[in-house]
Amino acid sequence: MQQGIHPDYRPVVFRDKTGGLSFLTRSTAASERTVEWADGRTYPVVDVETSSASHPFYTGKARLMDTEGRVELYRRRYGG
Repeated sequence: MQQGIHPDYRPVVFRDKTGGLSFLTRSTAASERTVEWADGRTYPVVDVETSSASHPFYTGKARLMDTEGRVELYRRRYGG
């Protein structure tokens, strides 16, 4: 492996502002902002818009949008 060409791999906090979830992991993501974590250390923080805490698929609030009636058509044809 060549020296000096790889990005810095360090602990980073990812924070979902919508869902209120934060987790500490290692990443190459860069950020100017920092946050104090539960261990008392300060880490760079990257704000994300969607995570498993706020995505409708994971929260169970996903809805089936059937604007053309395809589900009903399938049920009529195949008796579902």
